[in-house]
Amino acid sequence: MLKVAVACENKMVCGHFGHCETFEVFETENGKIVNQESIPNPGHRPGFLPNFLHEIGVNTIISGGMGGGAVDIFNGHNIEVILGAQGDSRRVVEEYLAGNLASTGSVCHEHAHHDECGE
Repeated sequence: MLKVAVACENKMVCGHFGHCETFEVFETENGKIVNQESIPNPGHRPGFLPNFLHEIGVNTIISGGMGGGAVDIFNGHNIEVILGAQGDSRRVVEEYLAGNLASTGSVCHEHAHHDECGE
């Protein structure tokens, strides 16, 4: 089983990982989604979210953008980070499972405004 979390706003991929409204967590088996759970963002503070997602068993995180510190923590937990995604969370996970979603590596270097990421 593979657990894929998507940082979301209204079930759509959020532009900045830490400021998302929910994490849509998809449990997958044999390349198919078998369960979906919506987990409210428990709060954005440095280093907390990557460890929180690791503790609930997430193997892959998908987001529009993310700070380098969070990427490093995910990498330390052997959690795959896919950045630069956009659109409907379920469709994005299906694309990932089909091998059609690659990270564009858009790491956010500013924490000032989420609108600045990826521009």
